[in-house]
Amino acid sequence: MDAVLRSGCCFPSRLLRAAGPARRSSAGTAMQRPEGGGGWLGALRFDNLALRSLPVDASEEGGPRTVPGACFARVRPSPLQNPRLVAMSLPALALLGLEAPAADPAAAEAEAALFFSGNRVLAGAEPAAHCYCGHQFGSFAGQLGDGAAMYLGEVLGPGGERWEIQLKGAGITPFSRQADGRKVLRSSIREFLCSEAMFHLGIPTTRAGTCVTSDSKVVRDIFYDGNPKNERCTVVLRIASTFIRFGSFEIFKPPDEYTGRKGPSVDRNDIRIQMLDYVISTFYPEIQEAYSDNTTQRNAAFFRELTKRTARLVADWQCVGFCHGVLNTDNMSIVGLTIDYGPFGFMDRYDPEHVCNGSDNTGRYAYNKQPEVCKWNLGKLAEALVPELPLEISQLILEEEYDAEFEKHYLQKMRKKLGLIHLELEEDSKLVSELLETMHVTAGDFTNIFYLLSSFSVDIDPSKFEDFLEELTSQCASVEELKVALKPQMDPRQLSMMLMLAQSNPQLFALIGTKANINKELERVEQFSKLQQLTADDLHSRNKRHWKEWLEKYRVRLQKEIESVGNADAWNTDHVKVMNSNNPKYILRNYIAQNAIEAAENGDFSETEDSDPPSAVKNSARQTLKCY
Repeated sequence: MDAVLRSGCCFPSRLLRAAGPARRSSAGTAMQRPEGGGGWLGALRFDNLALRSLPVDASEEGGPRTVPGACFARVRPSPLQNPRLVAMSLPALALLGLEAPAADPAAAEAEAALFFSGNRVLAGAEPAAHCYCGHQFGSFAGQLGDGAAMYLGEVLGPGGERWEIQLKGAGITPFSRQADGRKVLRSSIREFLCSEAMFHLGIPTTRAGTCVTSDSKVVRDIFYDGNPKNERCTVVLRIASTFIRFGSFEIFKPPDEYTGRKGPSVDRNDIRIQMLDYVISTFYPEIQEAYSDNTTQRNAAFFRELTKRTARLVADWQCVGFCHGVLNTDNMSIVGLTIDYGPFGFMDRYDPEHVCNGSDNTGRYAYNKQPEVCKWNLGKLAEALVPELPLEISQLILEEEYDAEFEKHYLQKMRKKLGLIHLELEEDSKLVSELLETMHVTAGDFTNIFYLLSSFSVDIDPSKFEDFLEELTSQCASVEELKVALKPQMDPRQLSMMLMLAQSNPQLFALIGTKANINKELERVEQFSKLQQLTADDLHSRNKRHWKEWLEKYRVRLQKEIESVGNADAWNTDHVKVMNSNNPKYILRNYIAQNAIEAAENGDFSETEDSDPPSAVKNSARQTLKCY
């Protein structure tokens, strides 16, 4: 696992508690499931408001099916063979009122494995699956729903706050379609680690309480190459104020004009009203109170606040180089959280067109497209709220608020990342753009370069300035790395045929390719060709020149900061402190997560154990940060 905290910090004590040797449950696979949890988990206080407030499907029919006229369908988790704890996040579990087990940690781990695998159901829990729809890659997909996740209930925290808890990977639900409702160890570890990583980066997110694996197996074709293998069924306990999403309001959608698909609850505006009442009164109580006598104004205020939250959330992602990977409307939180960690990734080398999802062939969810696509998703939510919020009102809100809020929050965050703490100048936006362009043309490491900049001083002497330039350029890609990154992805004959087809038969070409993809491939061919003539020394000199030019502009901007304050020493202390608190020393790089996954698949959970920093960071720090 990789540490992901603000620079200079480590995970809070006992963030991750790893399981010890596997303990076999006495009941094995055929375990009975009486309600319980009288031990450590007996402290959980359930109050399942969502099921009391929203319609629940009355059918007891098992297996995948359409669920009309309901927001939830009751389910039962499917038991696993020999569940055992991989890791738990004690800070996340503290939200639920669970303190670190002091008396008998081993018994608490066994209890957590038993109940958070789904093998037994906690007293007060009411397992259910949530019904929602969604636009996936821009097309309406009809009913989707919790195909692998199960709502257990809502737990009241120590201060009375309400937390929904879910089991992800606990078995088949009415929304599983052709799938088996299971998740495997590798995807579960990724979700567990990234949920907690994002929280400690200060980014709104769902949380992960536990990760429980088992001896039960499912077959998965990891690389979709016809070589499937057996993998361990694993369950993650997810925690959030709510898992209701944009797609929850799309269950009322009439037949889509392009796909012909429709929601399962067409013409049920009564349920839409129930959902709005529940969401706003529960998660936006200040709006409910302010507009209790005018429903349209209340709904508009809710949409305005959600628009702003979503804009700020995406700005947060952009500022740490995070790519979600699957920004469908069913993966967008109704309260502005990062939700549903699938093929996510943190950028290494800065590339605005970085795509972390191998199935995103058109780059719809690329890093630089995230702000645009989240605005598009809000537009689809606006459509789903009609007639309770007229479209002319919501569209105006979206145009007035989203871009302005995103740009404001993004620039505020970037100023902090650059230590611009006293003045807010119009030129700052250009300085940030030029920094990112310099990162791009030098293929600089996004995280490491921001972290390094905190050690840059306005009055740095010439020899140390050269040393600093060397450090910066050491974070840029080598010639060989660039050749790998820019290697053409199409066979030259295929590219030639596509170009001819684009000219001779544009309609057919539009069915099998896009002009943007072809242009991008032509750029790769040109760049790759130029690289063949480029030496390492030439690249190094070019990169140093680019960085020297930008640093001179940065130095001038910092000088303006210093001149505007009375105490330069105090300013410098605050400047470094702010930079260190906004530029992480570590991020959850894919290969670090992979190290933890491979160790866990071999029965070694130490990569997620409680250490300071976590052991995966200790083992990989030299490779992860050249500058540290």
